[in-house]
Amino acid sequence: MVSLDDIREAHDRIRPHIRYTPVFTSRAIDELLGAKVTFKFESLQRGGSFKIRGALNAVLSLTDAAAELGVATHSSGNHGAALAIAAAIRGIPAYIVVPSNAPRVKRAAIEGYGGIVTECAPNVPAREAALDEVVRQTGAHFVPPYDDARIVAGQGTATVELLEQVPDIEQLWVPVGGGGLASGAAIAVRGIDPDVDVIAAEPSRADDAFRSLANGRIEPMRNPATIADGLRTPLGQINFDILSSHRVTVELASESAILAATRLILERMKLVVEPSGAVPLAALMETPPSRRAPRIGVIVSGGNVDLESLLYALKNAG
Repeated sequence: MVSLDDIREAHDRIRPHIRYTPVFTSRAIDELLGAKVTFKFESLQRGGSFKIRGALNAVLSLTDAAAELGVATHSSGNHGAALAIAAAIRGIPAYIVVPSNAPRVKRAAIEGYGGIVTECAPNVPAREAALDEVVRQTGAHFVPPYDDARIVAGQGTATVELLEQVPDIEQLWVPVGGGGLASGAAIAVRGIDPDVDVIAAEPSRADDAFRSLANGRIEPMRNPATIADGLRTPLGQINFDILSSHRVTVELASESAILAATRLILERMKLVVEPSGAVPLAALMETPPSRRAPRIGVIVSGGNVDLESLLYALKNAG
């Protein structure tokens, strides 16, 4: 298990290379939800998402011998871009396996940061097979997107910052896909203020974390047809163990709510958010008021979005 000390050590390690991202509020959203909601915008983080935290912690933790031949991973976008940035800081190559249906803006970011892209079919077996071949050919060190203690510790630094910025929150809402951000948040909260409830938000069309925690075992992902592309990944084993032991609950968000929340942030807060980052607000909007605390913190996970695709989806959603 990862500890709060591990998260604090990760924060010290990565601090020179990341942004201490700001928090914002919206009176319109507070009135809508009947609560005081503070958003931490990791969309303004280096690389456009929280992923740089875990990637940097993993890459900077490597010995020179382990890092010598570079790093590799599979990613739908944000982790790949983050690993490319981290590798550039370390001065080593980054090999990224990207599914063919990854958003164009995210693939362009990976390549723009110097990542060497290999495309694969859009399913987990194809990703893993392509990654195995890349590692075999290059000797690069595999850095998982989320199912890794170094990644979890790095992602937990976002919550440490939020609790410094807003120490009086009663609930923390975070998106959950593979579970790195949510599990890091759970560890940070339990170590700093155990009275805060951690709620992981997930698309109802990609609800494997919800089913897994409800049933006490990892459940398979079922054709995750959600606009929240960053949350289409299956829950990792390490992350499942942490979320289970820290009693994290999961709330679901419909596709219509995800689009409405994305629009709300764009129109009311004037900040760019990708649908995955709007999932916590979407879930809050669909959660009964009795399960919402008066003071809420939300981590907006990223802002790397294909604007043409998003505008098309918003227009067709009415």
